[in-house]
Amino acid sequence: MTITEIQARISLKELIDKVSILGDQKDFQAQVQLFSENAVSETLSEGKTILRLKGRKEMAEAFSEFLENFETVYHFNGQQQLTINGNKATGTVYCLITLIGIENGKKMKTIVGAIYNDDYIYEDDRWTIEKRIGHFKWQEKTEFH
Repeated sequence: MTITEIQARISLKELIDKVSILGDQKDFQAQVQLFSENAVSETLSEGKTILRLKGRKEMAEAFSEFLENFETVYHFNGQQQLTINGNKATGTVYCLITLIGIENGKKMKTIVGAIYNDDYIYEDDRWTIEKRIGHFKWQEKTEFH
């Protein structure tokens, strides 16, 4: 492994973690700057597309609208596997997402097991996400005390 590849791996890990942290902070304007200008974000549940977005503006609006009713958003990134080829890379990231909010007058906690398949591009001296497909593999919802 070359120094360049090690640097790319570190940068991509930091990119993924920063996307999650900014999502948790609900700073969607900063978060979408980590995606390329015309990036695609697609979310699947039970193998079916439930959301498909293109471009930073569309993503920021949808992320904000979806998460506005949750008081707590918490992403925990786990395993990450990367393949780097010059200024392009692909990766798989496992993520545990916790959402806490009021639903029908009760405080509810939803936990989602997600796997993200990402395409990355290195341009303008930085890595960004060019395409993200989120597979929501399972979900658990319970009352939170």
